[in-house]
Amino acid sequence: MLPFESIAEAESVLGRNLTGAETFWFRYSAGMHDFWLYAHNIVFLLTVYTIAPLPLAFIELTNPKCMRKYKLQPKVKTSADRVMDCYTNVVKTFLLAVGPLQLLSYPTIKAVGIRTSLPLPSAWEVLSQLAVYFLVEDYFNYWIHRMLHCKWGYDLIHHVHHEFTAPIGFAAPYAHWAEVLILGIPAFLGPAIAPGHIVTFWLWMVIRHVEAIETHCGYDFPQTPTKFIPFYGGAEYHDYHHYVGGQSQSNFASVFTYCDYIYGTDKGFRYQKEHLAKLREQWKSCELNGETNGRLDKYE
Repeated sequence: MLPFESIAEAESVLGRNLTGAETFWFRYSAGMHDFWLYAHNIVFLLTVYTIAPLPLAFIELTNPKCMRKYKLQPKVKTSADRVMDCYTNVVKTFLLAVGPLQLLSYPTIKAVGIRTSLPLPSAWEVLSQLAVYFLVEDYFNYWIHRMLHCKWGYDLIHHVHHEFTAPIGFAAPYAHWAEVLILGIPAFLGPAIAPGHIVTFWLWMVIRHVEAIETHCGYDFPQTPTKFIPFYGGAEYHDYHHYVGGQSQSNFASVFTYCDYIYGTDKGFRYQKEHLAKLREQWKSCELNGETNGRLDKYE
């Protein structure tokens, strides 16, 4: 709740006129308790999770010919019933596990210094804090994910997420409720280390969720903007992890690939890419020499 009775009082304290965004924020949040502002986060997550994967689900279910060349596991088809079952299961996890935990964690959010007051953060402040959040979350997520691939972690918890050997966008948060809560810890570490405005916190949660959906989409689109981000894993990188399944000791990264490279857990993926590149060269040579391309179909 803002400690100002009016916009004029807020401008007097800040010593300047409010920006358009700050005026909107004042009118929206002035009489709202901080607890309810923090509770917005679960609404945002549910909204993003419901809307963002829809185009990917439409492509998966209709299977248009123009998109087939981008599908990473073209022989695997996901039914409409399976998509709906995935969605309903994740929504239940959000409502019964993530939502209550987020609401109960409100005192922690206040204690670490996440604020709701004016002024709103500058673009530079938001970008620098998001960079910290991504790096912190990515590093700790790597080790927790790797731990979950130990026999006990996989058998008791992580196997649920790997039910989708060919992931889809809706399956990004599809997991055992314990895994959802455990992997939520790294997402809170960044804001705890570099606390900012609640708007930055909302944005972080939404962007991280959208990134997870893109990573699990099952399609490698050549013009995806994330391909221009250094060390970004993306759909092809994580799809390999799901393809290998429970025995996978490769590609544990959630966002960036540097931990897998440093600790040598991307060797299987790199070997596969090199092997497939050589096969493609052989197939092209066969086609140029007038040989049949049946060999290509065998590997797709």
